[in-house]
Amino acid sequence: MKFGIIVFPGTWSDMDCHHALGIVLGQRVDYIWHKDTDLSGYDCVILPGGFSYGDYLRAGAIARFSPVMASVQRFAQEGKLVLGICNGFQILCEAGLLPGALLPNNHLQYRCQWTYLRVENNALPFTSGVEKGRVLKIPISHYDGNYYADEATLAELEAEGRVVFRYCTPEGEATEEANPNGALHNIAGIVNKGGNVLGMMPHPERACEELLGSTDGNLLFLSIINSM
Repeated sequence: MKFGIIVFPGTWSDMDCHHALGIVLGQRVDYIWHKDTDLSGYDCVILPGGFSYGDYLRAGAIARFSPVMASVQRFAQEGKLVLGICNGFQILCEAGLLPGALLPNNHLQYRCQWTYLRVENNALPFTSGVEKGRVLKIPISHYDGNYYADEATLAELEAEGRVVFRYCTPEGEATEEANPNGALHNIAGIVNKGGNVLGMMPHPERACEELLGSTDGNLLFLSIINSM
């Protein structure tokens, strides 16, 4: 399987993703500069975390217009896998590939901490190797992670099983205290209608080795690998 990691000006989790996929899991991985437009030959494209274009205007608002994003749109329309992590999730929302928006955290603090995520849907290429209801330990690192959508969109996401991850306690309870940013419905990650575009705020690439404190992120990457 071959992964492509898109690099925008201001991206900084690209090397972490490359390490997790290339070194830890032994996959073929390329960096894709945001001005490149050829995504042929890739099975999965990742938009990693960072501060693309300095997060000016809004997080992801400028990156959404980078030349590569038209190719990402076509890539997704072809049914290929797209994973947006943190800033990548924000970009996918700005580009209309996912609904809703990521607002500033409700406490107006940047948070870099461990969180627990309950897997809500495992009938996806991103989670097929994880049992539904399992609690994953994966860190966040963001200021704009407060997921928002209107009530109709939230109802649709819930009804269609498109909420993939929900912030929870270590025991799996989706409580207000377990929510690190105020996201509606404790949403940490969602998928598009086709099930091939996933956006999530937590960083699975930072939970890929025991030395880091968790290997739960590998469960997502291995699900992708084994889905092909």
